[in-house]
Amino acid sequence: MMEMSVGAELELMMVGAAVILGMFQLLLGSVAARTQQGYDWGMGPRDEESPISGVPARLQRAFTNYMESFPLFVAAMLAAVLLGKTGQLTEVGGYVYLAGRIAFIPLYAVGVRNIRTYAWVIASTGLLMVATAIFI
Repeated sequence: MMEMSVGAELELMMVGAAVILGMFQLLLGSVAARTQQGYDWGMGPRDEESPISGVPARLQRAFTNYMESFPLFVAAMLAAVLLGKTGQLTEVGGYVYLAGRIAFIPLYAVGVRNIRTYAWVIASTGLLMVATAIFI
């Protein structure tokens, strides 16, 4: 078995935290949507469309947005771990990514336009930090 440094363990824990964050967002969006669509519809075959709006729709869009960056984060972090390129850049980048993604959820749900974009930029910066570590 490959021996990992303490830093690599932290990066892999951040991947785990990102998975938990994604599951939290999926659950949050689903529960919010069922408040509008009804649980009977949600447990049925869903043959008919049942559109949602407002906060539930924004929570689902926030999850979709998360799923656009999550695979990139995991791939970059795993590449850094496998290449032995973990260190301060991957640690800080991971924390920045997670912090930005966590801040994005309530900002998107409430409909805060400009600050929500800053949270996305912060998360994207963290992702780029992790990816950059692979090459240095």
